[in-house]
Amino acid sequence: MIRSDGRQPDELRPVTIEPGFLKYAEGSALISVGNTRVLCAATVEDRVPPWMKGRGLGWVTAEYAMLPRATQDRTQREATKGRLGGRTHEIQRIIGRALRAVTDTVKLGERTLWVDCDVLQADGGTRTAAVTGAYVALALALRTLFDPKDRVRWPLTGAVAATSVGIVDGHPILDLAYDEDSRAHVDMNVFMTDAGRFVELQGTAEAAPFDRKDLDALLGLAASGIQTLFEMQTGILAEAAAVHAD
Repeated sequence: MIRSDGRQPDELRPVTIEPGFLKYAEGSALISVGNTRVLCAATVEDRVPPWMKGRGLGWVTAEYAMLPRATQDRTQREATKGRLGGRTHEIQRIIGRALRAVTDTVKLGERTLWVDCDVLQADGGTRTAAVTGAYVALALALRTLFDPKDRVRWPLTGAVAATSVGIVDGHPILDLAYDEDSRAHVDMNVFMTDAGRFVELQGTAEAAPFDRKDLDALLGLAASGIQTLFEMQTGILAEAAAVHAD
């Protein structure tokens, strides 16, 4: 199968993660996956939501938004509509769940970590890029409170990343750009921890139903791609730590 950008079926789009992209955020990262770009910023608050007070637990939550011209045609800001759309609510919950899956909220203490994910440019895979970049922003923010070398107190229990897979023209492929996503017979987003466990699977047959063999092939592709993302996250955070130490 020849893809529009020349990639192999099991090949990710070019991925870059720029840590510390924002001056004022405790942690931030600009992630680019092909032509999709998401700016992730993590903020530390020394308080928790009212319903969590006195429980000795922290909280990690997320907000997600897309700039009006992140897409080919302008989309109206949801703020001007006076409400968030269902898609935005769904993605915010996914990002929050993914980050909490690798956070020990007891060690976090009664603090809230807000992670804002703003899509600057969209070409498919904004939610998966947001989770992958949000983890880096979260880890950087936590370094302002904890020492990663102190494994007893360090609140992250692992890493989390995500990618998309699908079946296009009868072929399982990794990391769908928009032109592939829009014509996929099967479209799936996979969110995993570096322990090989799934946080969430979102799979849909857009045409005929798919079978277990297809599912296994797609999950295998996703796991391989996500492993590459884990290696990139680890390298980026190690580089950031070295720069900070200097």
